[in-house]
Amino acid sequence: MSGTPAPSRAAESFSPSPSWKLRSFLLALFLLLTARSTVADEHNHSYKDGEQVVVWANGIGPYHNRQETYDYFQLPFCQGDEKVDHRHESLGEALLGVNLVNTGMAIAFKKSVKNAKMCDVVLDTFQIEAFRRAVELDYWYQFYIDDLPVYGFVGDKKDNDLQLFTHKDIVVKFNNDQIIEVTIENRNATALNASNAKSKISFTYSVEWKKSDGSFKSRHKNYITFFEHKIHWFSIFNSFMMVLFLIGLVIVILLRTLKRDLARYDREEALLDLDKELGEEYGWKQVHGDVFRAPMHLTFLSATLGTGLQLSILTFFVILYSISADIEVENSQTLSASLFLYAVTSIIAGYYSGSFYTKYGGKSWVRLIFVTAGLFPTVLFGIVIGVNFIAIAKNSTRAIPFTSMLAVLAIWTFCVFPLSLVGVILGRNWAGTPGFPCRINPIPRPIPHLQWYAQPKVIVLLGGLLPFASIFIEMYYIFMSFWEFKSYYVYGFLMLVFLILVVVTACVSVVSTYFLLNSENHRWNWTAFLASGSTAGYVFLYAVYYFFSRSKMYGVFQTIWYFGYTSLGCLALFSMLGFVGHYAAEKFIRTIYRNLKID
Repeated sequence: MSGTPAPSRAAESFSPSPSWKLRSFLLALFLLLTARSTVADEHNHSYKDGEQVVVWANGIGPYHNRQETYDYFQLPFCQGDEKVDHRHESLGEALLGVNLVNTGMAIAFKKSVKNAKMCDVVLDTFQIEAFRRAVELDYWYQFYIDDLPVYGFVGDKKDNDLQLFTHKDIVVKFNNDQIIEVTIENRNATALNASNAKSKISFTYSVEWKKSDGSFKSRHKNYITFFEHKIHWFSIFNSFMMVLFLIGLVIVILLRTLKRDLARYDREEALLDLDKELGEEYGWKQVHGDVFRAPMHLTFLSATLGTGLQLSILTFFVILYSISADIEVENSQTLSASLFLYAVTSIIAGYYSGSFYTKYGGKSWVRLIFVTAGLFPTVLFGIVIGVNFIAIAKNSTRAIPFTSMLAVLAIWTFCVFPLSLVGVILGRNWAGTPGFPCRINPIPRPIPHLQWYAQPKVIVLLGGLLPFASIFIEMYYIFMSFWEFKSYYVYGFLMLVFLILVVVTACVSVVSTYFLLNSENHRWNWTAFLASGSTAGYVFLYAVYYFFSRSKMYGVFQTIWYFGYTSLGCLALFSMLGFVGHYAAEKFIRTIYRNLKID
């Protein structure tokens, strides 16, 4: 049986891109990535004839629960005699639970072997039962050879018999001194039953080397089968055209409506005072003295907006880095880049939150600093620690080492918090001038009875529908990539979808804010934020649907892992889109009231 699953993103390696200028800039930005993150400890991917090629085992686990992985030798496999003295592990790999173990196979570059014995093992009844359970649950293993992933199943279910594969046929294709492609096939099925207890089982392997004309730069494309369907490209194009049409429609309607409102207000200004009193005054002009009033929970809103801006910048540059890499980037590299960039951009989060907090008259600066620096990390640590306890209880390799958690805590203590502090101070002193185009009335204007469609709850509930519709198609592929180890490489389309999402969210926020103000409700801050962020709620509902309808995941560990980290991703999306919507609404409000003639 061959390894049928598609390779995971964590399994891919990084190779040079022809876009040297862009790569140089991004590599300077992501200093953590300059220290090479290798998953198999090969440095330059060039070998001499006869040089050792290490075969690493990354884990083993149920096929349908891809994140439920255990140590390869937790099953009673025997380990060969071949050893390697060096092995690297980056912080990103440690956080992802990459746990490489040398299988001990003696493989030399360009040296084919036939039916080589790796080791012998005598299985007792307990060990046979462990193998039987693994085969029954469709356990699969993951090997890395020169950073290339190979997959296979532990055994096979034939009729009512459970069988263990004891031989591996490895085919390695090479071009000059570099490995281009690796495949593996399992055979020699041995029945797993009580009669085999105390009998010797030999684990063997064969290695065949074949010449190839393939390029080292494009070797990972041999593993990409995920997006080779025209329906995907058609769906992306169709979604893009639909969104462009909707954005254009929203802009035209909004401009015409605003133009009519401004013309009506100008006519009212030309009337006599008596005519004004007899006339019917209504609309967003009536709340000009309250629209710039400080929102409730100012500290929390300021910190959340700063975090949303920070995460938006992080997402943009991580996608840009993946595009510049010209191949699929490892999960560990992406995580290292994200961790570094999050720390660096903490000053931006502090700057925006400090600026917004000052404009609206905030005074509790110490609380703002701690909330800005610790809001998202606290939620992240809470979810990670909770999931990690389950992983430790299950003895899974996904458990994050305590030392890695201390390293992340040190990054927050010595980088994130100080930069957030500096950012808040700079935002307070450099960009804290309100500059509101209207004076704020001393007494708040009462909010009249609102129509059902102008209720804040309705606006929040409906505000995320259109942005979610613009990313709905791509969500399937993103979920497949994250949870089923499918290769995702169309980062150009991902950037396009991300930008479409930002533009649609901004347009929807502007329209929602207009309806709210036109109903003479001046409490727009939280409504604009929540209406834009509600897209994350629809994404979470899709995640629930995907888990129960599209995936075959099961078990307590996989369920907690899935919903824990999905919730974290939705929270980050909520902050990002909330910031985008609020920023667009604020710019819109400042623009319309700046152009309004007010006594």
